[in-house]
Amino acid sequence: MFFFDSDRLMKIADHFSESYRVAQPFPHVVIDDFVPDEVLQEVVREIPEPGDRDDWQRAERTDTIKLSMPRDWALGPVTRQLLNQFNSAAAINFLERLTGINDLIPDPHYWGGGLHVIDRDGFLKIHADFNRHPRFDLDRRINALLYLNPDWRDEWGGHLELWDRTMTQRVQKIAPTFNRLVVFSTTDTSYHGHPDPLESPIGTRRHALALYYYSNGRPEEEKSPAHGTLYQARSGDDFDPKTTLPMRPLRWRDFVPPVASRWRRSIREHWHAVVKTR
Repeated sequence: MFFFDSDRLMKIADHFSESYRVAQPFPHVVIDDFVPDEVLQEVVREIPEPGDRDDWQRAERTDTIKLSMPRDWALGPVTRQLLNQFNSAAAINFLERLTGINDLIPDPHYWGGGLHVIDRDGFLKIHADFNRHPRFDLDRRINALLYLNPDWRDEWGGHLELWDRTMTQRVQKIAPTFNRLVVFSTTDTSYHGHPDPLESPIGTRRHALALYYYSNGRPEEEKSPAHGTLYQARSGDDFDPKTTLPMRPLRWRDFVPPVASRWRRSIREHWHAVVKTR
């Protein structure tokens, strides 16, 4: 069973922290060989085939063609253990030291994250991510992407692109090679994606584990009203970002104060307890 070595992670954080903070077009880092190869090879062997389960989430729109599996119980034991380690104190301490962002909170529900799969012709247009967790109402601060693609060829594409805030220049182009970890700060202008259709052979997919981290509050200059994914069109793109879907539909608890929500939950839990004793 694999566990992160806290001392090793702290050394990595100290080595990359300064370059992370000054990186352009926004704070980020690329770290190769982050996990022991033998562990990640087991994760690759556990990747389920699309269609094996009903748990897959499919997006097929003008801005996105991809699959995702946020439900960790649908994944293999080595994959689940690795995901758990990314939510561990060792990983959180590493990310805080690396990024300079304190009091990070992991997401055990992997909202929007988990296992991401892009098949041939799939893509993800340039975007900035949703900024609030829809369940916990926390501020999204960090993305961590661990790529699972052995023997990836550059001509297949699938590179992660980082764009400047004016969407006039691609600043970074990062290949999704095996055991490569990319960490970056998320704001309303941290534009990223892999916007061109994947050109891998049929049956060869682009895989990544996506983990997102939150905080209760963020710097004043980064604050904005809650929003979903903010897609951006490059010059020559043939889609309209204004037609993208919202993060989620509004629910009744969006319109009531937290005390009312807690009162409703306590009544429901009390009722369930009474039923069980009968």
